[in-house]
Amino acid sequence: MTEFTDDQLDRYARHIVLRDVGGLGQKKIINAHILIVGAGGIGCPAIQYLAAAGIGALTIVDNDIISLSNLQRQVLFSTGDIGKPKVEIAKIAAQKINPDVLINVVNERLTAQHFFDDAAAFFGQFDAIIDGSDNYQTRLLVSDLSIAHHVPLVSAAIGQFQGQLGVFRGWEKDKPCYRCFVGDALDPDDCDNCSDVGVLGAMVGLMGSFAAMEAIRVVTGFGKDPVGKLQLFDGLSPAMRSINLPKDPECKSCRPMMA
Repeated sequence: MTEFTDDQLDRYARHIVLRDVGGLGQKKIINAHILIVGAGGIGCPAIQYLAAAGIGALTIVDNDIISLSNLQRQVLFSTGDIGKPKVEIAKIAAQKINPDVLINVVNERLTAQHFFDDAAAFFGQFDAIIDGSDNYQTRLLVSDLSIAHHVPLVSAAIGQFQGQLGVFRGWEKDKPCYRCFVGDALDPDDCDNCSDVGVLGAMVGLMGSFAAMEAIRVVTGFGKDPVGKLQLFDGLSPAMRSINLPKDPECKSCRPMMA
């Protein structure tokens, strides 16, 4: 892309006048392709803000259908959408926000068996991955794929009144991956989930919006590099703090990258 259309100049004017984004940054946004794993509480606001920002393409992966209990926090969906696939309704909603954004959907759960006849081609098209999935099996798989194909990972999670977010480039020898943070975490049958312990809808919106911002940071390079830090939000206090994440020298995912 070389020049903005008149409509683009108007639509993206508030980005273009930002000194740390500008016209060059907005062109990078328009040319970017983001993978979003999970069209739930975190994925919904991320999709909204990335579409509004003018991201060139979004690929959304989720196999779930919309239920009444989702509507308290999954803001792309409404009562009339109950029973429909999340990815299909998310696509319609995102295109209403910005018809110029290309939306690809995969109505399946991401597993090790998917896409991997030619994984390099599939993951090579993305500039960043946002992971808003709700289980460690998927999160660790996404992390490993991020490392294998050198795609920056924005990982966001929530629980009750708390949220956390990190940006990972685990293939770099001095940068941690998501597995460095959680280890070989499992999903025990008795693990608490939001249906058991609850979650504040607005906190989910905050983390999804933050994930969208970090994906835009990955694409444009504005501000400071957040890799190597975990951002923690406590909605009860309220408070926010940042902690350093070291690279685990025994991590089975990114240890070879330390050599």
